[in-house]
Amino acid sequence: MLDAFFRIHDFLVEHSFMPIRRKLMDEIDWNDRLIAIKGGRGVGKTDFLLSRAKEIEQEWRNRPVEKTRRRSKKRDARPCLYVNLNDFYFTENTLVDFAGLFVKAGGTYLFLDQVFKYPNWSRELRRCYSKYKTLHVVFCATPVLPIEEENADIKDIAKTYNLRGFSFREYLNLQTGLRFRSYTLEEILQRHASISREICERVHPLDYFKNYLHHGYYPSYLESKSFEAALLKVMNSQLEVDVLMIKQIDVACLHKLRKLLYILMREAPCALNISNISDEIGLSRATTMNYVKYLKDSRLINLLYLEDKSFPMKPTKAFIHNTNLAQMIFTREIPTIDLYETFFYNAIHGGHKVNATERNAMFVVDGKYYFDVRVDTPQRDAIRPTAVGEQETGRGNLIPLWLLGFLY
Repeated sequence: MLDAFFRIHDFLVEHSFMPIRRKLMDEIDWNDRLIAIKGGRGVGKTDFLLSRAKEIEQEWRNRPVEKTRRRSKKRDARPCLYVNLNDFYFTENTLVDFAGLFVKAGGTYLFLDQVFKYPNWSRELRRCYSKYKTLHVVFCATPVLPIEEENADIKDIAKTYNLRGFSFREYLNLQTGLRFRSYTLEEILQRHASISREICERVHPLDYFKNYLHHGYYPSYLESKSFEAALLKVMNSQLEVDVLMIKQIDVACLHKLRKLLYILMREAPCALNISNISDEIGLSRATTMNYVKYLKDSRLINLLYLEDKSFPMKPTKAFIHNTNLAQMIFTREIPTIDLYETFFYNAIHGGHKVNATERNAMFVVDGKYYFDVRVDTPQRDAIRPTAVGEQETGRGNLIPLWLLGFLY
């Protein structure tokens, strides 16, 4: 029975495509026995799993062979297996029993995709963790799946990591064949002038930055098909599956969700007038705020709050999650400053806390770094860190905006 799954596994691993090594690959402790890879749709979670499976199998093939005539069955066992849980096999067979067959055959790493389509997935992952002490399970998860919540079955045993779309650094490496490393925010704040000069001696980042803002966040831009069509499919899947199905919202409300997202795309970055939006889409204020939260959880939008505020309070500002999504509305010309602010928030918030501030600054990061974002380089130096979109190298408090795309 496992042979059929291994045939699918072998085909997918052979045809998987991850053109660069994602930074997250080296940040995960692969010794943990239950690992969740969370990420929005379209960022490459499946290829990430398959790439890790390929690495394990290469290590397995290159292992030293014992000089003995007798080879144990376990010695010849395949070490890992990728399985999609929407396979019809799981309509009448349990994940726990399947994992048992895999372990009995000598398997160690089980990579699971589409876990949300399997009933009681978190409960069975808990049983696998308790029952099979040698088994390592790695599974993909949409951002809205409850893993860290108090009532989750696996909150105390699962190690959760977030896979994001390509950073500008990753995009630049892909386009140029270079291998620039990432930098911490503190390194950029302290040494942005020298770092940016070193990079610009090898490449001109601004020659690539506009294209990244348009299509560089999602790996699908590497495929020959229409990027806009692929991204539209991703957005609809986020609405129809990540929000409607997982949050168990009536399908009749899909049109209202789509209209809410359209309104936000039409206006963002913007303050939220919940009363007006509620009237426009025909929902109560409370339901509208819940839907806004669902869009945020599914990584279609970002919400900016003051430091002491959070949901269910109204945010100070709403942003589209990334600049690629922001340009998927064709009824408006997006101001450049709006794109730059959207990029800033998306680049920073993955590893840092980003808030609005009552001071004159646009953003406060980690409660201590106050930032402005500008399009053009001012004649005088700024009084606080300022990310400048059209500036190639740094000086004083003026930081090239593109360099913040080197945080991961």
